[in-house]
Amino acid sequence: MPQEVSAELRRLVERWRQLPLTDAESRLPLVRRLIDDLAAETAPQAGPVPDLGPAAVPDQLAVLVHDRCDSTDPGDLGRRLALLRSQL
Repeated sequence: MPQEVSAELRRLVERWRQLPLTDAESRLPLVRRLIDDLAAETAPQAGPVPDLGPAAVPDQLAVLVHDRCDSTDPGDLGRRLALLRSQL
């Protein structure tokens, strides 16, 4: 995994874990959008990623980011993670 992507993933997860539950719930659709996009980019045949709630987001995101980096060129993934973090 490129350093930029790894660093942005870590920052995003840290930010997510700092959010009060009500804020995390209200921002969940933003994160779910990226989760669904990453899933479609890496394994479109697998279908949608189940919504397991705010507590599962860091793990789901980490798995999908790792999968994306392993399967294809990460491209602008670091920028996408930084943008999402800025929206939280």
